[in-house]
Formats: sequence, structure tokens, C-alpha cells
Amino acid sequence: MLDFKNNIRVIPDFPQAGISFKDITTLLKDGAAYRAAIDELKALVAHLEIDVIAGPEARGFVVGAPLAYALGVGFVPIRKSGKLPYETIEVGYDLEYGKDTLAMHTDAIKPGQKVLIADDLLATGGTIATSVNLVEQLGGQVVGAAFLIELTALSGRDKLTDIEVVTLLTYED
Repeated sequence: MLDFKNNIRVIPDFPQAGISFKDITTLLKDGAAYRAAIDELKALVAHLEIDVIAGPEARGFVVGAPLAYALGVGFVPIRKSGKLPYETIEVGYDLEYGKDTLAMHTDAIKPGQKVLIADDLLATGGTIATSVNLVEQLGGQVVGAAFLIELTALSGRDKLTDIEVVTLLTYED
């Protein structure tokens, strides 16, 4: 297994003072490392029964879509408010440094579908808890959540108590 931390650029004080931003673009631009990361996530969730993967905008798309492809399941985007063309449901939430609203098409998830949520980063858990809320409102069952990175000091995992969480990397800050 690769040491994926070698492919993550850490930028201090971005987007504001005190934040240590984990930049995945350095992983994404390295084809072998990107493929290995997706393959490793695939291995970590292979035991789950997954019908579809949902990923929040925007970095959840670059993790969730290739993971869905690798698993042979569909991908459903979770977008910011006003970005989807059909009927939507929306939920507001607090970000690590602000507020936002996420939306899904009302027909994105069929009742009873087993859903894996995939994103680049688990921090405070607000985005993912909101994603879970959206999926459950549509009748889906969230069977797990997969991340490239987890910031353990922010305890986002605590908001996902009934969901299996897998991550490739952890950082204390």
C-alpha cells in the first residue's frame, strides 16, 4: 500500500488562519496514486452491500464517481442549493468555517437503496451528516461512508455513530 500522505499537500492558514488545509489535487494529478487510492477505498468497502454512491460537491465527485465505477454501481451527486435542474430536497448545515445548503434530486435515491457516501475529507462531520439526512429523507439506507482523509481532532466520526466509516489517511490537525 502506498503512503498516501506523500501525495497530499498541506497548506497552513488556508482558507483562514489556524486551518491546516489538506490539498488532494497533488494526489489527483498523479494517475498511479489516484488509482491506488480508489482501489484501496474499493477494498475497504467491498464487504458492504452498495446499490449507489452519493458524493457531496465538489471533491466528493472526484472520490465518489471513480469509486462507483470501480464497484460497478451508480453515482448520485449531492449539490449546493440551486445547482440541480429538477425537483430537489434541501438541508442547511454548518461548515467548518461557515454555513451552506445541500440538495439532491427527489428521484436520486429509490426507497430501500443501500447508499455509500464518499468524500475527500471527514472533518467536523457537518457535510456528511447533512448528506446522510438527504439520503434518508429519500428513503435510502446509508450503509457506510468512505473518505480519503479524516481529521481526527475534529471528531466528525462522532456524528456518524450508526454508519461504518473508512478512511485512507488520518491527521491530528
